[in-house]
Amino acid sequence: MPSIARLEERLGHRFERASLLEQALTHRSFGSPHNERLEFLGDGVLDCVVAQELYERFPGLSEGELSRLRASLVRQETLALLARELGLGEHLKLGEGESASGGAARPSILADALEALYGAVFLDGGYEGARAAVRHSFGAALDTLDPQANAKDPKTRLQELLQGRGHGLPRYQVVATQGAAHQQTFEVECVVGQLGLRATGTGEARRVAEQNAAEALLRQLGA
Repeated sequence: MPSIARLEERLGHRFERASLLEQALTHRSFGSPHNERLEFLGDGVLDCVVAQELYERFPGLSEGELSRLRASLVRQETLALLARELGLGEHLKLGEGESASGGAARPSILADALEALYGAVFLDGGYEGARAAVRHSFGAALDTLDPQANAKDPKTRLQELLQGRGHGLPRYQVVATQGAAHQQTFEVECVVGQLGLRATGTGEARRVAEQNAAEALLRQLGA
């Protein structure tokens, strides 16, 4: 069994109330108490901490720019990546079916569990404890953040690039879906008819797949 102490070290928080950590690592498929309420709390804590970090680091940015920058950080892909770096999947308690279907590696489950972990840290160590844990996890992402490059999402950047070059708007369409209704994966195609370009992206939400498709098309355009 992977060491919980090692997980706490990577997280940057030693729990006084071990039951909170156990609950944060328990998926609803395993039983109750599970981590969904902690996920709700952690989502709010994460938004607040990242907002504070951006506010202090970038005093010249407007509210809209700060919001876009936060959205580029607090998204499922980033959270799942950080959860993998923590080795979170090794500690998750999943039901047999969820475990057999690869739930410990599923981005949505990892991202939700990381938010639940932040919620648990908040209850265990207060706001400053949670802030320290978030900063510990997001340190490299925050330190290398480029507001000019990341302030706008891929769909917005693609739209502005095409309009600036006198082209029409891109078109997005779902070309495939996989999985059960509660855990679908979408494949979306982004098409720019005037240029004869198309690119695909996948994600566990249509919005995420569209953003990934736009990012892929931006790479084709050298942007």
